[in-house]
Amino acid sequence: MNDFIAARSQMALSLGFHIIFSCIGMVMPFFMAVSHFYWLKTGNVLYKNVTKAWSKGVAIFFATGAVSGTVLSFELGLLWPEFMKHAGPIFGMPFSLEGTAFFIEAIALGFYLYGWNRFNKWFHWFTGVVVGVSGLLSGILVVAANAWMNNPKGFDFVNGKFSNIDPIKAMFNDAWFSQALHMCIAAFVATGFAVAGVHAFMILRKQNVLFHSKAFRIAAVFACVAALLQPLSGDISAKNVAKLQPSKLAAMEAVFHTEKGAPLIIGGIPNEQTQTVNDAIRLPKLLSYLAYGDLNATVKGLDSLPADERPPVSITHFSFQFMVALGMFLVLIAVLYFIIILKKRSWQEKRWLLKLFIIATPMGFLAVEAGWTVTEVGRQPWIIYGVMKTADAVTPMPGIVYSFYIFTCVYISLALIVIFMLYRQIKMVGQLYDIPQQENIA
Repeated sequence: MNDFIAARSQMALSLGFHIIFSCIGMVMPFFMAVSHFYWLKTGNVLYKNVTKAWSKGVAIFFATGAVSGTVLSFELGLLWPEFMKHAGPIFGMPFSLEGTAFFIEAIALGFYLYGWNRFNKWFHWFTGVVVGVSGLLSGILVVAANAWMNNPKGFDFVNGKFSNIDPIKAMFNDAWFSQALHMCIAAFVATGFAVAGVHAFMILRKQNVLFHSKAFRIAAVFACVAALLQPLSGDISAKNVAKLQPSKLAAMEAVFHTEKGAPLIIGGIPNEQTQTVNDAIRLPKLLSYLAYGDLNATVKGLDSLPADERPPVSITHFSFQFMVALGMFLVLIAVLYFIIILKKRSWQEKRWLLKLFIIATPMGFLAVEAGWTVTEVGRQPWIIYGVMKTADAVTPMPGIVYSFYIFTCVYISLALIVIFMLYRQIKMVGQLYDIPQQENIA
């Protein structure tokens, strides 16, 4: 492994690790706020217990997300100094605003965790809402910075120099809205199904059934609503990619040759040497329609690009297909769950339904990881699309491969610690709170 691949691998590892905790940190406070609201309105102590249990999880993920996010910030400068030298002044605004949002989130979380029986009950609840809103805003701002890398705006690039910098235009580039929308909804899908799956597992084990049932329903509704919205945001995002990054679209859909009325490819194994896709299902003209709203629209293939500007096809295509497959599976669960709520309420107690949510527990996060793989690998070989190549931005410092190995060990250790802490927190629920042991789901 050379230093360039090691730098990219370390960045991928750091981002892949951080994105899980940032998603949970963005979404869990909203679950917590809803449960807290039910406690204030109904006086049902179970909702108070769920709120307190979730608040401890929020604290764990906030701390882990803060550490992993800080590491990412340092890595941008250490691994990609040439990129930060030119790009820092242009897209630094969303990062600085994200720091402000993070600051507000930290203060609000402190108020919330230590505000029980100290503040007015509605002010206390409001601080929890602030935690969620500021966390969501942090995520949107970071995605805006990434969107700039995919659609660089707010500057003139002449003779290798950046001039006439407009940070506002850079932050609100043409890609930020579609990326931010897709990412935020994905965070709710991933976190919702993960939380619902954990509580479904505890219900099946008949441990604190009433407690976990209340928590399961809140998380499941969030997850299923988001899952139904995600295909719509995905369509907006894909159309945006088709307009702004045709090379990424070509890699996502394994379009090797420019074609009018291009078919939508489902599955298939791309062969970059022969520029063909084997064993695929082809739906005539559907890609042209989905991308441009016209059955006969021309879709640019990879043959329209120089060989050294083509993104890796196989990994981008497989990641995209994997993400879509997982997303559609979660949509089916969402449709089934809402049918049960509206028409077959007695099925809410069925073991097969709980098992379905348990199976879905990791799927949202797997889809998120696949989606970020599409976003980052599909942009290659550019770190700033059409302006600066990734190979030109990497640090000249030798020995990056050893840094990659060290960080891999650190992240694995940190993941194991977090899993242990969460396991202990879930296991201790019955000891921390006075929760009725009931076998039925009430």
